[in-house]
Amino acid sequence: MGNNFRDTSPKRSCTKNYANYRSFKPDLAEDFNHKCGYTDCSDYWFGGTNSFHIDHFKPWKKNPHLKTVYSNLVYCCSYINILKSDDEGDYIDPCDVDYNVHFERDSNGNIIPKNSSAEAKYMHFKLKLYLKRYQIIWKLDKILLNMKKLQASINDPKNSAIKVDLQILHSELAIVLTDYIEYLKINQ
Repeated sequence: MGNNFRDTSPKRSCTKNYANYRSFKPDLAEDFNHKCGYTDCSDYWFGGTNSFHIDHFKPWKKNPHLKTVYSNLVYCCSYINILKSDDEGDYIDPCDVDYNVHFERDSNGNIIPKNSSAEAKYMHFKLKLYLKRYQIIWKLDKILLNMKKLQASINDPKNSAIKVDLQILHSELAIVLTDYIEYLKINQ
């Protein structure tokens, strides 16, 4: 059995109007939980909000009336936005459909399209969702989450008897995190 593709789905909530779609970026970042709408990768691993793109779900060059329509915008990493470009293929809107119905993650964090979803298979191939970077970022996010949980346990007075053990475990996770970061630097 696989892991959920994402734990929290993005939800568009902005009701503002702008003449320039780029003005929506702070709202999109919040609505998409600072994660790529298509890969669920956290933006800080890519350099934060400044390095993330705004995808037009339906390409604005083919649908100019949708260029500044918030419900057509998707917060995403540059890799995905460049690959998707003006393609009008079978994509699943990250806010309209639960991606967990179409995708899952294996135990290593690889994105796997479900056999029942032709759209997921198309996206997996077209957007190269099989690339190792998405698996690594998923693992990094998991490590950080576990480190935060451990830190809270270390600081909890109820755990004073096992504090040293928790600190050792926290240090071991920090080593794994450092190894992944070094791997990313080498393979960029």
